[in-house]
Amino acid sequence: MSRADHMDVAAYALGVLDEHDTERFEEHLATCWACAAELETMVPVVGLLSDIDGETMTALEHTQTDPALLDRTLVAVRAHRRRARFRQLLATAAAVVVLGGATGIGFAGVTGDSDPPEVRADPTITAPVGSPTTTRTSAPGDPGLGGPEQPEGEQTNVIDPSTGVQATFFVASKEFGTKVNFTLGKLPGPRTCRLVVVRKNATTEVISTWSVPGGGYGTNTNPTILTLSASTSARVNEIKQFQVQSVDPNGVASPLVTVPL
Repeated sequence: MSRADHMDVAAYALGVLDEHDTERFEEHLATCWACAAELETMVPVVGLLSDIDGETMTALEHTQTDPALLDRTLVAVRAHRRRARFRQLLATAAAVVVLGGATGIGFAGVTGDSDPPEVRADPTITAPVGSPTTTRTSAPGDPGLGGPEQPEGEQTNVIDPSTGVQATFFVASKEFGTKVNFTLGKLPGPRTCRLVVVRKNATTEVISTWSVPGGGYGTNTNPTILTLSASTSARVNEIKQFQVQSVDPNGVASPLVTVPL
């Protein structure tokens, strides 16, 4: 871009450039911060000149005013007609200046010498959530909540063949989603566990977490069965399965028992 292009700022502000030169200068203005800043300083002057009405200009044309001064005044009136377009382009140019400043700040932040902040993320579910490898059973000896009154909902009894963990789930549909009451037995400890909902669309949700003491639950050391309840916004017909997972100190999860619906 030549030096003349940078000197067109005043001519453009007053509206004396022809259509071709106007378009060429506007293309230059969109990438030149210096011209954009200079153009912004001319706003008050152009605003004052644009307030001159047509009657005043007609009177001036019939006076013996200095021709050069008269020409400049007539130019200001023409600039008034272009003021809407000028303000729109000025806003674009100002945005270029702001964007350039913001980009510089961002670059400085990336290349700075300060230590980056520590970022910690919650552990993700790493256990497989495919088809369950469990056995359904409804024998009288299956684990259950016990007592004369059973919780509402459809009952499912599962014993995982790999871990031996026993689970009984009562799943009930609610206005808010789904409520689940469940018991766990043959669950060794110590460990941290969580209950995960696996939806049919392959999304997952952790809806409960708990700690298992060293004696476990439903074991020879501690024969007490663990009884818990949880809820989720997912509808029953949206749920593929529930999965009880063991989570190690590094946040890595492994399945203990899977309860399909």
